Amino acid sequence: MSSIIKFGTDGWRGHIADDYTFAAVRRCTQGFANFLLRKFDPSEMQRGVVVGYDKRFDAEHFADAVAEVLAGNGIPVMLCPTATPTPVISYNVVARKALGAVNLTASHNPSTDAGFKVRDEHGGAIDPEGLTIIESLIPENEANAHRIPLEQAKAIGLVRIIDAADTYLEHLKDLIDVQPIINAGLKIVVDPMWGNGAGWFTRILSGGKTEILEVHNQRNPLFPEMTRPEPIPPNVDAGLAYARQVKSDATLITDGDADRVGFGDENGEFVDQLRVYGLLALYLLKVRGERGPIVKTLSTTSMLDKLGKKYNVPVYNTGVGFKYVAPKMLEVDAMIGGEESGGYAFRGNVPERDGILAGLYLLDFMVKTGHTPTQLLNDLFAEVGGPHYYDRIDTRFPDEHRPEAKKRMDAANPKRIAGLKVVSINRTDGYKFNLEDGGWLLVRFSGTESIIRVYCETMNKGIVPKLLQEGLEIAGLA
Repeated sequence: MSSIIKFGTDGWRGHIADDYTFAAVRRCTQGFANFLLRKFDPSEMQRGVVVGYDKRFDAEHFADAVAEVLAGNGIPVMLCPTATPTPVISYNVVARKALGAVNLTASHNPSTDAGFKVRDEHGGAIDPEGLTIIESLIPENEANAHRIPLEQAKAIGLVRIIDAADTYLEHLKDLIDVQPIINAGLKIVVDPMWGNGAGWFTRILSGGKTEILEVHNQRNPLFPEMTRPEPIPPNVDAGLAYARQVKSDATLITDGDADRVGFGDENGEFVDQLRVYGLLALYLLKVRGERGPIVKTLSTTSMLDKLGKKYNVPVYNTGVGFKYVAPKMLEVDAMIGGEESGGYAFRGNVPERDGILAGLYLLDFMVKTGHTPTQLLNDLFAEVGGPHYYDRIDTRFPDEHRPEAKKRMDAANPKRIAGLKVVSINRTDGYKFNLEDGGWLLVRFSGTESIIRVYCETMNKGIVPKLLQEGLEIAGLA
């Protein structure tokens, strides 16, 4: 019997050669094809679907399998010729007026995994209702997935190769003038984590005084020197050690599919992703003078609420994942949207995380102000009343124990955590305990892996370990 395919926070992910097989990919593609055939008028099918992939094991061949099934359903395919960043794929959906996209990537997951992301006609994540419909339309057997062999599909024009890179790079010119960065004479280390971000900052910022030094920029699906291509410690440690060695002015770290960005300061120290979100919002508000709503998941920083009040812009909280963030950004015409994992999206672009554009904005913030990353953080803290401290613990957790753990969490009603009064509990996505000092603790199940995450943010650095420990105890993991 075929395995059940379920979409999590951002698409379907599975273990290569276990549940993630060519047969399963074909079934999943047929479900997406069925969804498009229901959603759009037959006359619109000519708009086609963009298909891209990452640098994981056999990713290009899984992409070919997707192209064959879409073509078998009479849906034209625009196939990326090489491993392509997720934001580039997403922008090509909009630029080419496509019906959507299929992206074969497991993003930041371990090397054993592969993934299947779907995008809508706006280039953003499909909302939870749409994902549920796609799941329901996935056939039980591969035999029900219609296929045309790839070479035949190319010959009859149902699959064609596109230049996705030039389309995206031309679009960047409307969003940012990179010439001041090129002329600034900065030394920037870029760590693409063996993934799709390799070469992109070098291509965009070469030709001037600024020097771009890349590490981990070859294809290696085993991801040496890191446990996974996720831009957080300890995965970033090797790249930051190199940055310290060469005395770089900043470090940009993109995850496996380059839709997320990590940031290192001039001392080679990691700047956590909540602080990076605060920096990006401050850059848009103060340096670029932009105004508009901020959309954030409930797992990210309260510094954004403070910036919202100070600059008189609304702040909207959503569940975790861009399947919630993207629709909300479109609904309110948000200036910026983002999440705790290091993914940020911007108005004028697509409602999709873009690690390349986010990295360029961080460099532009440095150039426009003449400040180092550490000085920029001090600027941010001056705006929000002082430093905010964040940390997270991920714990492996068998799926079969999830109902029992959920029952325990549903019943949890602590009056105090780390000595602080709990003023409210938000159960929108997980269990967020808001504390009397403005800090918070969140316990939630990952939507992409068999993991329970415990997060916290506070202005009291000394209680971070205690907050996380008590979060583990509440979850029954201590």
